[in-house]
Amino acid sequence: MKELKIFSPATVANVSCGFDVLGFCLDSIGDEMVIRKTDKKGIYITKIEGYDLPFEAENNVAGVSALAMLNDAKPDFGFEIEIYKNIKPGSGIGSSSASAVGSVFAMNELLGKPYNKTELTNFAMKGEALASQCEHADNIAPAVFGGFTLVKSVTPLEILQLPTPKDIYAVIIHPQIEIKTAEARAILPKEIPLKSAITQWSNVGSLVHALHTSDYELLSKSLTDVVVEPYRSQLIPHFNAVRQSALESGAIGCGISGSGPSIFNLCHGKERANQVAQAIKNVYSKTGIPFEVYISEINTQGIKIL
Repeated sequence: MKELKIFSPATVANVSCGFDVLGFCLDSIGDEMVIRKTDKKGIYITKIEGYDLPFEAENNVAGVSALAMLNDAKPDFGFEIEIYKNIKPGSGIGSSSASAVGSVFAMNELLGKPYNKTELTNFAMKGEALASQCEHADNIAPAVFGGFTLVKSVTPLEILQLPTPKDIYAVIIHPQIEIKTAEARAILPKEIPLKSAITQWSNVGSLVHALHTSDYELLSKSLTDVVVEPYRSQLIPHFNAVRQSALESGAIGCGISGSGPSIFNLCHGKERANQVAQAIKNVYSKTGIPFEVYISEINTQGIKIL
């Protein structure tokens, strides 16, 4: 096998209370990439469609993660990468992680699968760090493992796969503005009150329990962020109006996707997801800000070969 075409999915990170540790994988949104072996050693990005991104491997997240794997595997050949970018950079639904994961997943397949999913996540984190100025795996892990994931530890890297309750849908609204991950991290406080910390880790624990037991009511009560959302929501126009409209329309919960500006809503059943989608469209259609709305099942497979 000399060449692969893959679908690298969008993801939602943080999932309200799980800053830097929780994430889930989307099904209907993602990038496509083609990776092929080449006789010339090294990593070469030969084509990028969709958005204006660097072709130099060391300046592109897909290239940086690919170089990390190449330096470890040391094959006597190289790889060419084509990127068909459908996830807008700075959207908050894992644009950089899709690129970082896509290159190493395909290379691993072409190398005969010498690396496991945790090792792939580790390589992809090197690329993600180029975009966000630090290594974290909350977007990368769900793209690699599928479904809901929890990053137990970064050093050493340990990823836990969590169950996905049946018939759960995500509704994403993406206002067409850009919020850079590094900038969204910079506004966060370095210390938080003990009371807030207790509330937050209580919500994380109950959210994990809700996923294991398919307890939608508990899931709804757990999707509350008292640490990050109060700061980042100020960067997203009409966030509170979207949240209120979504919850009134029957969403299980609503929160910022990654560092924003996208907002995620979890819903029980497709009919309810459609209702929530229409409600938040109604809010944003009055703002004059261009936006996209996506309805997606939770993708339990993760990244895949096309």
